[in-house]
Amino acid sequence: MGCRLRIFLSREEKRTLEELRRASKISQRTKDRAQVLLLNARGLKNEQIALGLKWSVKTVRQTIYRWQTRGLVGLWDALGRGGKPRYSDSDMVALETYIEKNPRSYNSRQLAAILAQQTCIETES
Repeated sequence: MGCRLRIFLSREEKRTLEELRRASKISQRTKDRAQVLLLNARGLKNEQIALGLKWSVKTVRQTIYRWQTRGLVGLWDALGRGGKPRYSDSDMVALETYIEKNPRSYNSRQLAAILAQQTCIETES
């Protein structure tokens, strides 16, 4: 086993992390990272933290390393995660205009077909 990775928190850092854990508009992933730091600072071993959160030890260590190198910013996910929009704003405006001119119920396949006709976009089937 390698060297133990341990952090020490100031009172302000500890208070900030505890507030972050209880915040309602913060992602669960970010809250969990704050919890990892608090548990590590209390003296729990990384293996114990990983077991309690059902994470790998590597993920716990990465979280601690991100805190050490980037501080509070390191707790949030990097930009660019998740699915990218497939259509531009102008595509959506064209679709809305079509629906306003032809009011009725549409399903997603019909809307995709209309968008393909209006803007010459190839859709996935």
